[in-house]
Amino acid sequence: MGTGIDRLKVCVNGGRSRDDHPGVPLTPAELAVSAAAAVAAGAEAVHLHARGADGLESLAEADIAAAVTAVHQACPGSPVGVSTGLWITGGDVAARQSAVAGWAALPAARRPDFASVNVSEPGWDGLCRVLAPAGIAAEAGVLSVADADQLASAGREIGWLRILVEIPDVPAGTAVAFADEVLHRLDQLNVSAPRLLHGEGRSCWPLIAHAGTLRLPSRVGLEDTTVGPDHRAVGDNAELVELALQTWRRSAGL
Repeated sequence: MGTGIDRLKVCVNGGRSRDDHPGVPLTPAELAVSAAAAVAAGAEAVHLHARGADGLESLAEADIAAAVTAVHQACPGSPVGVSTGLWITGGDVAARQSAVAGWAALPAARRPDFASVNVSEPGWDGLCRVLAPAGIAAEAGVLSVADADQLASAGREIGWLRILVEIPDVPAGTAVAFADEVLHRLDQLNVSAPRLLHGEGRSCWPLIAHAGTLRLPSRVGLEDTTVGPDHRAVGDNAELVELALQTWRRSAGL
């Protein structure tokens, strides 16, 4: 299964709850339905945060397997990735490492195709060393110029699937400048892995448009925003994907 993205990845839930948006998918069955609709709308890959029986984010082997299997079955041929955010284990680096190492025992259909690794978090390089033998590609989360420096100084030996330039919730007027600083720094450091540009909150829509202008892939979903470019609430992930592709194509002149 290929894991490349030409235009758009969908991030279906993140750490959000139903209090944030009634359409946030949590269970494996809900993830499958939401992901399938998003893929039908044009998403080329799916990023999800698995949940345990208590509804909280989880890296446990069984929870990852249940979520990934459901989405693989609902979206045949679409790569499925997961978060490895350190907050999921309460900041415990060893617990995260142990949980992710357990994914290697999963059959291919129940194993993520890729995982996001934030280079600002301690233990990220060790995490990559357990993902690779399991056949799980790693995409680097780079949120700042400092992260770009960290990636270049410690991560050249890692065969990154792609670099996620992730701009946090900042005023729309500064999001593009912030993104360009990070992208320029990656150029200066000769980081050659493919890039995906996206933002969260107020940064989301300006950076989808900017990604289109630069012809870079982007990302959208209820993890990143619950509103469209007109600031109106959306119904679900599929609607966000449709709006994002319209925005991306318009900015790309397509």
